[in-house]
Amino acid sequence: MRYSIRLSYDGSAFCGWQIQNNAVSVQGTIETALSTLMGQAVSITGAGRTDTSVNAINYIAHFEIPSGLPFEAERLCYKLNAMLPKEIVIDEVCLTDDGFHARFDAKSREYCYFVHFRKDPFAEKFSYRMRYPLDVDAMNRAAALLLGEHDFSCFEKVGGNNATSICEITHACWSTYVPDHVTLMGAPYSEGDYIVFRIRANRFLRNMVRAIVGSLIEVGRGKKSPLWISELIESGSRSEAGQSVPGNALFFCGAEYKD
Repeated sequence: MRYSIRLSYDGSAFCGWQIQNNAVSVQGTIETALSTLMGQAVSITGAGRTDTSVNAINYIAHFEIPSGLPFEAERLCYKLNAMLPKEIVIDEVCLTDDGFHARFDAKSREYCYFVHFRKDPFAEKFSYRMRYPLDVDAMNRAAALLLGEHDFSCFEKVGGNNATSICEITHACWSTYVPDHVTLMGAPYSEGDYIVFRIRANRFLRNMVRAIVGSLIEVGRGKKSPLWISELIESGSRSEAGQSVPGNALFFCGAEYKD
């Protein structure tokens, strides 16, 4: 029997989604809980890999258990949440088609990266504080050049083992937003104090989003022109791109599936 699960996690306690030696991962933590419940080894496959300290909301994964085990989806969800640490919540467990694959059936994935400009103790954990002003219009002109199918080697972590570096980006845009602690409790702020970058693609390379954001910030600070992004893509050189921004402000925020 194959199940799909929808979950969210705070990545600060983990080395990322994927199991690694001598480090605590989200995948490994969930597999341990599932294996304990089932009394046998259970493996789980996720929609994609997230790096150390990267967070996720509406992350999709799947696993299989023998049909004879007496676990209804709702009860399994309850049991898993009781066993897992506070940094992981299972939002839903569903019995799914035996052919469903959380990774290969995903048509697109979406990430958000949060940036704030004012000193804010309630934003620090999940947002990147920028101490310089940024030209958001210039960053959006640069982000528009990311759209389409390209070889994004320039934004891939050196040593990545992907079969191809070609991805198709369908959305990439910066916008302003107001966080809940401001709207609900009246914390002081000025227009533009909080911005978010949203990007959607059919697939992502390792470290890709953080490298893209770091490069767009170079444009926003006036160090590079928006057209530089096209030059980077053409060059394929990771050393020419901007530095990767911290992972704590990055969220996997959803995947779209064929059915």
